[in-house]
Amino acid sequence: MKFTNTKMVLFDLDGTLVNSLPDLAYCVDEMLRRLGLEPSGLELVGRWVGNGVERLVKRALTGDFTAEPTAELFAKGLPLFLELYGANHSRSSRLYPEAQTTLEWLQARSIPLACVTNKGARFTLPLLASLEIAHFFGLVLSGDSLPEKKPHPLPLLTAANHFQVEPANCLMVGDSRNDIQAARAAGFPVVAVSYGYNHGLDIRQADPDAVIDSLSELPGLISGA
Repeated sequence: MKFTNTKMVLFDLDGTLVNSLPDLAYCVDEMLRRLGLEPSGLELVGRWVGNGVERLVKRALTGDFTAEPTAELFAKGLPLFLELYGANHSRSSRLYPEAQTTLEWLQARSIPLACVTNKGARFTLPLLASLEIAHFFGLVLSGDSLPEKKPHPLPLLTAANHFQVEPANCLMVGDSRNDIQAARAAGFPVVAVSYGYNHGLDIRQADPDAVIDSLSELPGLISGA
């Protein structure tokens, strides 16, 4: 599939541009250890990420996708995780292969780029800076930048309005059903990467417009760029 007349590209961060799972899993497991609980491990944490820090902590504390921990346990766990992740958000996180060259390709063609993530700004901006990709983005919207976050369409529509681009001429690139739902609600075409953190499910089940196994495939989908 080719996307014609693409005038802006929005990228999700975790699981799309950046493999941040090692740092997230380390901080989750260290939080659990300090609370006297069993660590969860990389695989489980990978299924839990994608809905913001608070939900990740709740899933880790309960070992369940939707359950709620006691208020007392959550009040201990959340600040502990925030402290740990604040100190370790760039410890082992790395760009996925071809992320840098794909961003360079888009920038060279003067296509405006935005990063739209559910990660809090206190972690998003330092991570982008540490990976040396912050300069690619004319706009960064984190999970706490607006009253709503993905899968709500507000962050995507805010980005489109910022660059004065019609939604149909934007392209969302993400790894999860949150990204696809947000894109559909905003009227954006959407490309999904196959390697991300979609709660352990095949992203094809969420019916994106296209699925790629590497960001190196993205330029070939953008017609006329």
